[in-house]
Amino acid sequence: MSFLSDYGHADEFVGVCKAVMLGLAPDLTIVDISHEVPPHDVRSAALTLVRAVQYLPDGLVLAVVDPGVGTDRRAVAIETESGILLGPDNGLLAPAVAMIGGATRAVSLTPGLVPLPNVEAGALVGEVWWVDRFGNCQLNMDPEELGALGVGPGAHLEVRFGGSARQARWVHTYADAKPSELVLLVDSYGLLALVLDRKSAAIDCGLRAGSAVTLVPPGGGA
Repeated sequence: MSFLSDYGHADEFVGVCKAVMLGLAPDLTIVDISHEVPPHDVRSAALTLVRAVQYLPDGLVLAVVDPGVGTDRRAVAIETESGILLGPDNGLLAPAVAMIGGATRAVSLTPGLVPLPNVEAGALVGEVWWVDRFGNCQLNMDPEELGALGVGPGAHLEVRFGGSARQARWVHTYADAKPSELVLLVDSYGLLALVLDRKSAAIDCGLRAGSAVTLVPPGGGA
């Protein structure tokens, strides 16, 4: 994919964006078109993109220069013969789309619904939000939600999924897990995750993104 922005390189923004992209698609190759577009300068960004677009590899182009961020301004995806351009609906993409032959389709992008956990019969019911390349299963659950049920680090919980049930211990780090022990910890995003030390919890438990998971505190759950 190809990436254009006005983020600059003095701050962490470009690095964080690329880290998230590579976390989702580890084999992704990212071409940096430019990140030194003058802040919020849509015209300059459009000129940069139109000059570069014919040389970019086929695939995805992400352009983020958006003085209207946070407003009701839409994000759009424009399909062309050579790939898809993603960006704000502020004219940034139009010259580049024309340069490579015009659009075959354009759609408005709307945020997906984010599922939230809920408490049922004293248990926390949610789902797997994301599985990383190591098989760690990030849950859509905040540790404070377990804390509200009287559960803290060191506790043993019952984990229910797909008609099965396993015991898991709430630990601080991966290294705290015993061999083949399913554990629960707070990941780098501040969410609860089910993991196995040096093994895939996803494979071991048969979990994937969207799988239902219930955490049952000691003495809780029906």
